[in-house]
Amino acid sequence: MTALLDVRIHRKQFDDRLILQQVQLQLRAGEVVTVVGASGCGKSTLLRIIAGLERDQDGEVRLHGKALDGLTRDIGFVFQEPRLFPWLDVAHNVAFDMGRDAARHAPVDARVADLLHEVGLAGLGTALPKQLSGGQAQRVAIARGLFNRPKLLLLDEPFSAVDAFTRMKLQDLLLRLAHQHGITVLMVTHDIDEAVHVSDRVLVMEADPGTVRAALAIDLPRPRDRDHPGVPALAAQVRQALHAVHAF
Repeated sequence: MTALLDVRIHRKQFDDRLILQQVQLQLRAGEVVTVVGASGCGKSTLLRIIAGLERDQDGEVRLHGKALDGLTRDIGFVFQEPRLFPWLDVAHNVAFDMGRDAARHAPVDARVADLLHEVGLAGLGTALPKQLSGGQAQRVAIARGLFNRPKLLLLDEPFSAVDAFTRMKLQDLLLRLAHQHGITVLMVTHDIDEAVHVSDRVLVMEADPGTVRAALAIDLPRPRDRDHPGVPALAAQVRQALHAVHAF
């Protein structure tokens, strides 16, 4: 079966520093995959390449078998910070599309209202970003990432700036939305428990240069239960793989 996403990066360099080398990964439709690794191993750069935000690498990204060259509405991106436009209300932030404010008409209004309901922000369409909590702002960012009905959603440490309880709620929200919308998810995280909770697979990267060294299957039933007896052993496997590729 053809992979939804097929990434083959032979080389990515910034000035004289080699960031990524021989990175290969494939995602099947509907998978939730996380990438873990030490800071500086190229995880965020990898996401930016897939999203079309970096374009001077030696390699290829294919979505549904088609080579990508630049930005596409088939890929949504949620950054570490919400990156909301402070002068736009929540509804206009959600509908902001490829650098232009989406026209205000009935189908767009209905789409935004549906997404805000799904992320638990119904009735807050006219609020400004400064009126939101950190968790609410990241929910807006997730809704914006889903606005164009992408096939693939990329998330770069999206929950790292919120408290532990909010983080768990956002993890569960992500899983629910991925299932409801039938989208594939690729997320970078430093949190091993988060990786185990949300993932079908965890990819472990090593640094200097960055490459994928291990892929661990997370064979847990869905919907996910943080108290499942298999969780500690799987988390230990991820930690061991990280220690193996980042041993001093």
